[in-house]
Amino acid sequence: MTDAWSEGRTRESRVPPAQDYRSGAPTREVRRPRRRRFGWGRALLTLLVVILVVVVGGYFYLDSRLHREEVLTDYAGRPADTPGTNWLIVGSDSRAGLSSADRRRLKTGRAQGRRTDSMMLLHYGEGGTTLVSLPRDSYVPIPGHGSNKLNAAFAFGGPKLLVRTVERATGLRIDHYAEIGFGGFVGVVDAVGGVDMCIKQRMRDPKAGLDLQPGCQRLDGGQALGYVRTRASARADLDRIERQRQFFSALMDRATSPGVLANPFRAIPLALSATDNFSVDEGDHLHDLVRMMWAMRGVSGGDGLTTSVPVGGFGSSPGVGSYIRWDTSKANTLFGALRADRPVPRSVIAK
Repeated sequence: MTDAWSEGRTRESRVPPAQDYRSGAPTREVRRPRRRRFGWGRALLTLLVVILVVVVGGYFYLDSRLHREEVLTDYAGRPADTPGTNWLIVGSDSRAGLSSADRRRLKTGRAQGRRTDSMMLLHYGEGGTTLVSLPRDSYVPIPGHGSNKLNAAFAFGGPKLLVRTVERATGLRIDHYAEIGFGGFVGVVDAVGGVDMCIKQRMRDPKAGLDLQPGCQRLDGGQALGYVRTRASARADLDRIERQRQFFSALMDRATSPGVLANPFRAIPLALSATDNFSVDEGDHLHDLVRMMWAMRGVSGGDGLTTSVPVGGFGSSPGVGSYIRWDTSKANTLFGALRADRPVPRSVIAK
């Protein structure tokens, strides 16, 4: 029975193909062509790979544009590592990259080299974010050069000696260093489309190329440079460092805003200008600068504190000129809080 069933299956499988009832010719089996499935998954994967390559390649390209130099070096007696992160941010009067026409337009003069025009200490950590102005005329000990104005440390030994002087004066270990000159500052401000500031009263200083009317307005790069440089006010340098903190915080807020980051016509020029004009320590990278910018954004948004080293008085001496003396007790309390990564007491907060 099994054999008969198998034989029947064999005959059935050998049945000739059906014939066309009109012509008697056997019909051909029509095979429908297979539809090729569109590889959405493969296309998406390819797109993601391309985006990843562009992002990673772009990061390393921008990182390579940063100007690096050996700044943060160890030495005998250097403060131990402290909680949180400490940046020394320096604005220099370097005219590098400025043409003769730019110098005339911006009233920067023709001085060669670079000197510190502003210095700020940025600390962020568990105790919050604090931006502290360091008056350039502060009278402090400079290793190997006695006591002098703080900006003299830069003149004597460049950023390396400046960092060492600040570390000795504050007891804080500097983790990162960033410096930008006149031309770079103007370029960054123009790249973000200007920065909004509210001017309380008319500001006019021909030496700084500044003439601003009262009211809220957007400053371009040239106006911004005059705004942070001028000393033509009642408290001279003390007013200036307050404006510098306010403007730098506003600039970082503008640079990290969606209107800039989501706009390629703003974001790309900003990235190119910033990386080409910032000088950093040889161990610093692009992601460090981005983290610093976000910390500054927190300060401008009210989540942090801006202050200056408490001033105890003024003095003058031959070979040094007029200088500022820190209030030693309050300064120690301020920097002690930062060393411990604690909130700064209100009693030592100054403008």
